[in-house]
Amino acid sequence: MEGPLRERRGPRGARLRPLHSRRAARGRDRGDPALRRSGLSVRLTKKVARLIDRERVCRVATTNAAGMPHLVPVCQVVADGKIYFASGDDGRKALNLAANPQVAVTVDLYSDDWSNIKGVMVQGRATLHARGPRFRKIRALLYRKYPQYARDAAISESDSVVVEVTPGRVFTWGF
Repeated sequence: MEGPLRERRGPRGARLRPLHSRRAARGRDRGDPALRRSGLSVRLTKKVARLIDRERVCRVATTNAAGMPHLVPVCQVVADGKIYFASGDDGRKALNLAANPQVAVTVDLYSDDWSNIKGVMVQGRATLHARGPRFRKIRALLYRKYPQYARDAAISESDSVVVEVTPGRVFTWGF
């Protein structure tokens, strides 16, 4: 049985451990679509949030209307327990998320010694911010973490969105 409460093994026996809400621990989160739509979210632990925020790049997976996956690297920040990144408002990520807000974000630290592999995958719901205080706050955080962003890929309210990922399920390995 694959589910949020079952431990799984990754490469060379690395444990993939889901982190989940109290509701999930009581058995109510079984991947039910109604639950995903209900707006329930989980909190990132401090260790997980630090890993995501410290790393320079994460991978974001979205799907288009036909279910075709789209996986790309992005520059991210963590604020208020959520993951944020920016995109052009006409980019594939933004278009996919506007049609289907389900998203997965992965950050991992690879090592040739597989006993040292560490990572996190967050499955959640995306909200697109095209302007306003949240847009400006996250843009400032991205510019602070990535100084080249303002010069090389400016985030503008006229043609960009800030994507907010609210965690729904969190899986870790190597922690």
